[in-house]
Amino acid sequence: MESEEFGALDQAAWSGFLRTHDRLWRAMEAGLAPLNVSMAELDVLLALNAARPRGVRMSDLAERRLMSSGGFTRLADRLEERGLIERRRSTVDGRSLEMVMTAQGRALLRRARRQHHVDVRALFLDRLGEDDLRQLSAIWAALDPAGTHPDDDEAAS
Repeated sequence: MESEEFGALDQAAWSGFLRTHDRLWRAMEAGLAPLNVSMAELDVLLALNAARPRGVRMSDLAERRLMSSGGFTRLADRLEERGLIERRRSTVDGRSLEMVMTAQGRALLRRARRQHHVDVRALFLDRLGEDDLRQLSAIWAALDPAGTHPDDDEAAS
């Protein structure tokens, strides 16, 4: 039977991951704040950009983003109110809604993506060597339960 307690190395690895994720997330949110876009909103805009011009069914996007339907609807409402996305009836089944990015959304995405790349580079990539990045890539692959990579790599950029 395994102990319910973490060893010192286990605790350091896990708590280090959590603290680092939180610190990086907050710093990247702060970098995007002057553009009035959150990391969650950027993630959705990136996914829509990858899917254009056909758009993405809202239910599919919510599922891929691991959000509840209610939370995702509220996020979509905010994006639509700001003129960044439009919702339309699905061309496939006519019952569901698809999201597409507007020209205003694409313009914001260009600015937000530039800032995000600057932040990811300064806060993460430039602080690690090539071997470190290879090791992290291998770790993320090992922790992927499906053994696959996201189908929309652009969402991470």
